[in-house]
Amino acid sequence: MRKAAKFLAVAVAAMLGIGLQSAKAAFVGAPMGLRGAIQYIKFDQPTLPPMAFTMFCLKYKDECKPRPQHIMFRGGRLKLTAERMAQLQEVNQRINSAIRPEANLEGLRGEKWLLHPASGDCNDYAVTKRHDLIAKGFPGRSVLLSEVVTSWGEHHLVVVVRTFSGDLVLDNLTGQILPWSKKSYRWVRIQTPKNPNYWASLGERSV
Repeated sequence: MRKAAKFLAVAVAAMLGIGLQSAKAAFVGAPMGLRGAIQYIKFDQPTLPPMAFTMFCLKYKDECKPRPQHIMFRGGRLKLTAERMAQLQEVNQRINSAIRPEANLEGLRGEKWLLHPASGDCNDYAVTKRHDLIAKGFPGRSVLLSEVVTSWGEHHLVVVVRTFSGDLVLDNLTGQILPWSKKSYRWVRIQTPKNPNYWASLGERSV
């Protein structure tokens, strides 16, 4: 009986060890903030896109075409692997360094969303990151533009990447990729996964 009990205990411990390794592997490469409670963005009511986005779509038609997705991407979320996380970090850092910050001093009249400009504002960083991520194989329905308001009252554009480990934010104001719930922004509106031309307001931050 003692030998049987000992064998059972060893087997259970081995199974637990395998389970822990699998759990760790699931979050490999994920930001520390993702290892707690996972929160997803809640899409609320349909809303109009930013006017500058409409002009952007006229200039860059391919950026706004709904893209057919493989069934593995149904629902729009990605499995966050180490390779995917490395790609997110590479694109975020590269574009943050490649575009020279230049404030738009003309307000709405001066808003021009451009891909890969030498200089530009948050809009240019965001659309360029989304373009580059899709070029790397990220499905368009998982990489969404979102308008927020900063703590100092400025409207700001970021990229949200929807993963099973949480919704992550690529931001030109920081090199750190964080879950959306960790950002001190007021969330205004976001592209919808099924069609990038349709936008929605955002609901409360809830799991």
